[in-house]
Amino acid sequence: MKDEFVVIPKATISRLPLYFRVLSELDHVGVTIVSSEEMATKVGITSSQLRKDLSYFGGLGIRGTGYDVSYLLAKIKEILGMNQRRRLAIIGAGKLGTALAGYGGFLQHGLEVKALFDIDETKIGWKFGEIGVYHISELKRRKKEFSLDIATIAVPAAAAQQVAEMAVEVGFNAIWNFAPVRLEVPESVYVRNEDLVVGVLILSHHLTRINQ
Repeated sequence: MKDEFVVIPKATISRLPLYFRVLSELDHVGVTIVSSEEMATKVGITSSQLRKDLSYFGGLGIRGTGYDVSYLLAKIKEILGMNQRRRLAIIGAGKLGTALAGYGGFLQHGLEVKALFDIDETKIGWKFGEIGVYHISELKRRKKEFSLDIATIAVPAAAAQQVAEMAVEVGFNAIWNFAPVRLEVPESVYVRNEDLVVGVLILSHHLTRINQ
């Protein structure tokens, strides 16, 4: 069966960044070979699950030895598209949007914020380092100018669907959504939702159970 017909589970894809993090730490301290058991323990899964995840991408291990750290790290970078620079547009130049624009960790993962967009005329023309703030009406032109790949939505929930539709209309196929609302987009557009409040409420729930 050819690779293009292999369906890779979403759960497997979601664990790849965890493998990348563990491998990066091992590589940083000079570890050259790692066993599936050691990697799995660091990620918090079983070794059989780790081996199954990696099997979707071919023979990445050394039988009876483990995994070559630098090779596997390079392979996962390739799988995650980290060998290509991905350029982000952030729509919403409020506190969240500007905080994301100022996050220095994107670059080391092959991501670069290239532009902020807003409708507030008082913000148009602002600069965050080298990142400019543009009116949302310029989204199409700036997408082409900066070769933008990912639309990051950091606007209030009431405006998120309209913004998503604008992003799709100008050609974005990937949306990173921070608005607390589910977006309706074509099946060809991938949306990653990050609901910050849900995460905190889950922590609150666990604290409630501990304190009972």
